[in-house]
Amino acid sequence: QLQASGGGLVQAGGSLRLSCAASGRTFRGYDLGWFRQAPGKEREFVAAISWSGGSTYYAVSVKGRFTISRDNAKNTVDLQMNSLKPEDTAVYYCAAPRYNQYYSGDYYKSAKYDDWGQGTQVTVSS
Repeated sequence: QLQASGGGLVQAGGSLRLSCAASGRTFRGYDLGWFRQAPGKEREFVAAISWSGGSTYYAVSVKGRFTISRDNAKNTVDLQMNSLKPEDTAVYYCAAPRYNQYYSGDYYKSAKYDDWGQGTQVTVSS
């Protein structure tokens, strides 16, 4: 089970830090991702981090503003969001695969991920 937290209401230009904790499974050895879904839109890729932590990947729309990180000891993955824009408003989901441990790839595809957090709302006001 994945539990996401840290969402909220923030003004444009502000920052939020999302955190996702796992229970009943390990994050160690798996790529981890964050996705988001805005009202009336499909879920989209935001960021991912490789199982080793050595590589990170970002959607073009958030690159340079968001930073994904992981802590295998704590079994968590975080998303630091800076310079937030109204278009970042969405429900944010953390995700982790259950299979293909120590495999890195297809990080932007939602089909890669089997376990999803419940989502945390991020609202950015203009």
